[in-house]
Amino acid sequence: MFDYPALAALAAVIREGSFERAARALHVTPSAISQRIRQLEERAGCALVVRGQPCRATATGRRLCRHVDRVRLLEQELHDALPTLASGTGTRVALPVAVNADSLATWFAPALATFAARAPVLMDVVVDDETHTAEWLRSGAVLAAVTSAPRPPTGSDSQPLGAMRYLAAASPEFVRRHFAGGVTATRLAQAPSLMFNAKDELQARWVRRLCRRHVELPRHALPSPQAFVAAAAAGMGWGLHAQPLVADRLRDGTLVELVPDTPLDVPLYWQHARAASSLLDGLGRAVVDAARDALRPL
Repeated sequence: MFDYPALAALAAVIREGSFERAARALHVTPSAISQRIRQLEERAGCALVVRGQPCRATATGRRLCRHVDRVRLLEQELHDALPTLASGTGTRVALPVAVNADSLATWFAPALATFAARAPVLMDVVVDDETHTAEWLRSGAVLAAVTSAPRPPTGSDSQPLGAMRYLAAASPEFVRRHFAGGVTATRLAQAPSLMFNAKDELQARWVRRLCRRHVELPRHALPSPQAFVAAAAAGMGWGLHAQPLVADRLRDGTLVELVPDTPLDVPLYWQHARAASSLLDGLGRAVVDAARDALRPL
């Protein structure tokens, strides 16, 4: 039999990032958390936690965390079906998912809100680039992810959601200052661009398609979709923007496309662990329905 109090301690340390915060979440002392983790590591015969700021799970630790998440989902379903056998009331289960920032800022958050309003869950959302969210699912840190990878990790299923359309845009004054003679590789190598973070390759992909070669871009890093748009409108740089976030600004002229009719469409998929859970299935239905209304058909 698994030592589930110890597994709960492990999952809390990874979720909260430290032994102290895990202790507060579980209403025990930090020394109790340390003892449970130490005993679990002795039984497993290997390290489960990489101590640091924040603490991270080893490969074996991630597998155990994923097992705990699935058990919690199944226990929640049993609680709903047989409430007289369950202890406590008002139990909610954490449901960890990964999503890219632009989806979260547009269509994904309303889907989560609709689902969480009727399901006994606490959503635990991780934000990462859409080309990297599948790694969170592969590692076991989350149970589902919105990703641009068409092939799911082993033990997971994949459903197509649609394509998020991105437009290269900047303020009219910025375009006049940097691209008066047209958008060329030489001018792109000099004009400041915007990127979400170091993983953001959208601008490079758009430039490569436009210029037929790689161009090294000077870049500002702004890890917020809303700040990304505001900075572009203020003339800080140009960038690839999710169409729903800039539609109004393109209509009122505070942003203009660098090259009209050159969108970049990014296919998105919903990938989830093969867990026999109606809660996870319900979340998937809410996500697919929201995507069908918000995204372009693949």
